[in-house]
Amino acid sequence: MRKRQRKAQFILVSIGLTLIVLTYFYYPQINKDSKSSNNQLVQEDFKDELANDQFSSFENVEYEGLYDLDKPFSVQSEKAYMLDSDPDLVYMTNMHVILYLKDGRIVDITSNKGRYNKTSQDCFFKENVRVTDNETKIFSENFDLLASENFAKAYNKVKLNNPNGTLRADQLEYNFETKHFKISMFDEKVVKMKVLK
Repeated sequence: MRKRQRKAQFILVSIGLTLIVLTYFYYPQINKDSKSSNNQLVQEDFKDELANDQFSSFENVEYEGLYDLDKPFSVQSEKAYMLDSDPDLVYMTNMHVILYLKDGRIVDITSNKGRYNKTSQDCFFKENVRVTDNETKIFSENFDLLASENFAKAYNKVKLNNPNGTLRADQLEYNFETKHFKISMFDEKVVKMKVLK
């Protein structure tokens, strides 16, 4: 009988020690490695911007702001980080912005990467940018949405799809309110156009 009790006590103590080791040594190391892995992915995404600076990383980030002082928008990201030296600038992966216009249209902007300035509320998108208001679709490698301006700028491999046609350009400035485009081509010629309903 005593042998069984000792054996049971030994098993319980072993389980307890195993749980202590797992809880205080093994699991924190796994979590640390996971965070380190996430930080490495962020570092690879924004290696030019990091320049050996310290940063904080976040997941599932959302900010609210105003475009052109009266149009609300939200900025969302799966992963984000801020440099300790410049905490107003948020670097994001899988960036998503929703802009609400006065006429009821909703502009949806997505990109693989981007930056959001919390102070100026400017957004800078890069890689596989897609902009749509369900009528006009703009695809590019870069897209700047400046909160204090009345227009946004798409550049690098710009393609515009619209009910009136499709065009390709070097650079495109778009005023969401007036629906005017200013298109720049490779030979520096500028074309102005308005989307008609």
